[in-house]
Amino acid sequence: MGNMTLSIPKELQFEMKRFSDIRWSEVARKAIAARVETLKIAEKLAEKSQLKGKDIEKFNDKVKNQAGRNFPDENNN
Repeated sequence: MGNMTLSIPKELQFEMKRFSDIRWSEVARKAIAARVETLKIAEKLAEKSQLKGKDIEKFNDKVKNQAGRNFPDENNN
């Protein structure tokens, strides 16, 4: 299994320590896996689509925006 280093704001780190019984690496792993699955589904739909060019870009943007609402990060708040 690969490793990943993650930087978080100090305030968040403080809040996470309050819930020390939570396996935060597992929470992160599941969130990342869910995001990857969402993006894979979007790719499959785009491949099968009759849409071309800019229509595909618009569709991908909509799917990514929806995924961002479900799994917010610093780029998709």
